[in-house]
Amino acid sequence: MSTELNATSPSDIETKEQNEIDILTDKVNLLFKYRDHYFEKYPTADAKCVLTQEVTLTSGTVNPDHSSISHARIGGHMLSQEVLAIVILRRQKKQKHQNAQQVSRVMYYYLKGKALNVGPQHSPQAEAALSKAVKLDPTLVEAWNELGDCYWKRDEIKEAKNCFMGALGHRKNKVSLRNLSMLLRQERAKSSEERVKNIEQGVSFAKEAVQLDTNDGISWSVLGNAYLSSFFMIGQDPKTLRLCMSAYLQALLLYFPDISSVGQALKFEEEYLKALESFSKAQSLDPTWPPPQQKQAELLKYLDNVQDLVRSKGKLKVKKLQQMIQSLDVKQLGPYQGGRYTSAGSSISLTLVPIAGLQPGTNSEKVVLGKVVCSVQDEDSVPFTFCMLDKAETCVAVTVYNLAQGKGVIIGDTVAIPEPYLSQVRFKYKDKEYQLDCIRVESPLVLVVNGKKQGMDKLANICLSSIKRSH
Repeated sequence: MSTELNATSPSDIETKEQNEIDILTDKVNLLFKYRDHYFEKYPTADAKCVLTQEVTLTSGTVNPDHSSISHARIGGHMLSQEVLAIVILRRQKKQKHQNAQQVSRVMYYYLKGKALNVGPQHSPQAEAALSKAVKLDPTLVEAWNELGDCYWKRDEIKEAKNCFMGALGHRKNKVSLRNLSMLLRQERAKSSEERVKNIEQGVSFAKEAVQLDTNDGISWSVLGNAYLSSFFMIGQDPKTLRLCMSAYLQALLLYFPDISSVGQALKFEEEYLKALESFSKAQSLDPTWPPPQQKQAELLKYLDNVQDLVRSKGKLKVKKLQQMIQSLDVKQLGPYQGGRYTSAGSSISLTLVPIAGLQPGTNSEKVVLGKVVCSVQDEDSVPFTFCMLDKAETCVAVTVYNLAQGKGVIIGDTVAIPEPYLSQVRFKYKDKEYQLDCIRVESPLVLVVNGKKQGMDKLANICLSSIKRSH
């Protein structure tokens, strides 16, 4: 009678195993939550290791200084890479019921590998554990995704891609899709056509991820990054940039995305104050991550240079400036001379106006003419920026997108810009005021330089290959 009471049925064993797995899954998820949201909960410029009860794995709090625990530096604080793995190993027990034992082995290896993979560096132990998990259960999508991430950390792009594609073969899921979107942008391409194809496929994968779960902010953030890459590498189309910002804004509502990328997109939109504020916010949320601070410093330097060069008219001597102004002639309008030009099959009237006569926004049926007095250096090759002086000695900055490398204008060139889009930069940041006017040019093909319309060789190569494929 007592034997029957003490006997453990297979279903009891399976239930106990599942309870163990559920507990471990919760602990691993808490570890990743702690990592991903550390600076949101503990905003500090000098974040230190604080392993709180959020990642407590036993009845007591983990001692971060314990010599038997190896740590990985993640976002400025220390997290134990192996604590969860140690607990998982301790919890592995031989069970009498074979099916329960098989299920638990798969999940234990998966959770062990995931815990070890929490750090930014590749972990051989994580790779080994995850490899065992997918070998025991080739249909475990989560393990394939984690293994792909593990390969990715040691730049094994092909192996990582195979893992994500393999996971999709078992079940369509947002994690594999957005990982592939990011990975394709890093994959080495044999030609510009293949590179364009990878970027376009990356956008497609990111869209699919969003469609699977429209409430996932990470997927929206990845889609924003995909659009930003498309804008930068394929063609600097304002529509693409608007799609990028729309995705980022949606991500902000649902999840805290890569604010540094938002700042970069805002820079290309020439929303400079918002870009600087985004970089600043990114710094406050992760003070140990260098890119936001670097990008902010680069943008401030760029704005300082533009403002200084516009005010000083390229720092050219008065005699040189006078010679340039005197050489300006309406004949240098080229095809825009005579007051009309043809665009997309339509005849458009044009009136030559001084730069000072432009209004913010698009100045329809107007054209400006001036001399290039300088170009502005920037860490980003996009846009190409130069300063232009008209006959009234008004100087303005000009930003040109979709321009091929090395095909920019030089000092002394005469440039005509039809229907110029003028933006007025007016803001104060960290006790410094910025006041300058800028003309934005979406394509170099609309420019007339020294009386001649610009040819297709001036268009960025990747954009050019994309146009060829569309016909």
